[in-house]
Amino acid sequence: MHTRSRRTGLAAALVTATALALAGCSVTDESDPDGASGGSTATATASGSAGADGDLTPVSLQLQWLTQAQFAGYYAALDQGYYADEGLDVSIIESGGDIVPQDALAAGEVDYAIAWVPKVLGSIEQGARVTNVAQVFERSGTLQVAFADSGITEVADLEGKTVGSWGYGNEWELFAGLNQAGVTDFQLVTQAFDMLGLLNGDIDAAQAMTYNEYAQLLETVDPDTGELYTPEDFTVLDWNDEGVAMLQDAIWADTERLESDPAYAETTVAFLRATIRGWLYARDNPEETADIVTAAGSTLGESHQLWMTNETNKLLWPSTTGGLGLVDTAVWDRTVELAMETSNETGATIITQEPPQDAYTTEYVEQALADLEAEGLDVTGEDFAPIEVELVEGGA
Repeated sequence: MHTRSRRTGLAAALVTATALALAGCSVTDESDPDGASGGSTATATASGSAGADGDLTPVSLQLQWLTQAQFAGYYAALDQGYYADEGLDVSIIESGGDIVPQDALAAGEVDYAIAWVPKVLGSIEQGARVTNVAQVFERSGTLQVAFADSGITEVADLEGKTVGSWGYGNEWELFAGLNQAGVTDFQLVTQAFDMLGLLNGDIDAAQAMTYNEYAQLLETVDPDTGELYTPEDFTVLDWNDEGVAMLQDAIWADTERLESDPAYAETTVAFLRATIRGWLYARDNPEETADIVTAAGSTLGESHQLWMTNETNKLLWPSTTGGLGLVDTAVWDRTVELAMETSNETGATIITQEPPQDAYTTEYVEQALADLEAEGLDVTGEDFAPIEVELVEGGA
């Protein structure tokens, strides 16, 4: 059996290693009061193009987190010159946790933003006029992870347990799963953007993203064996398998500008075309893409970065919608339904009514996909196969 004292001692020794991966994956809707997100924001621009060529159209993209391979396609598009080829001078702006992407977009501070769908639905209900123009992630990357010897094998087993979540809107799939399983007696613990709470024994089941925090566990030495933990050491609750997964990373645009500004609408198609090219590059060149993201300023270790690139690719490929960026209407409807029906610990829901029709459109991504398919590019990745990534201690 794992004991709390042993894990505590281990975790203290692992602070340095896990701190390398504190750059979590989750969108924050408020400032991070614990400062776990840390760091200041930074901007990446196309090499040699920013401000140097008056023919390029300036475009700003607000990320929902720090520079990391979760956003591999955008950095690949920048590095490979795909944005410049479309006549765009793109600035990628990372978030240190104190920026709400959809708010920055609605305020006119940026041209496009990356954000999870449920959170933006809440902002739309509160008055933000933004539109999902490309649904990049087709699958959810959110897990709830427990030690294999915890007795937790299904969501119902969370009854009476201590359950971790980052909060800030990242908890809704967890609550959807708990609601569905009828679990009402549990202790919700605000979890830092690492896995120390689980390793210390303070949390029975911790929140993790497939591409980040789950890898942190597998980069940690098991004190019983002296070897790295393995997947067999953990039980994983995958919200995709539980039927309560919600749509995550999407590209959002300004609704009013799409309606009134033909140049912005044209730029949107060009931006999506180049972005999809970037994700195609990330799919076909994961090792090179991981290096590109690291060179763009990410502080994650080499093996962790490659793991994240590979796991992020799994959330996109193969595309089952007919092309990267299209919206699976069934999954969209499920996300809306869960956003309306799922209640948290206070009884609140994300939204109280259906979002407006302009909450998403496939008009622009369909144009981009048609152009890319006309060039013979594979925008569905039906033959996609992930690579094998060997993690090392601390993700180095």
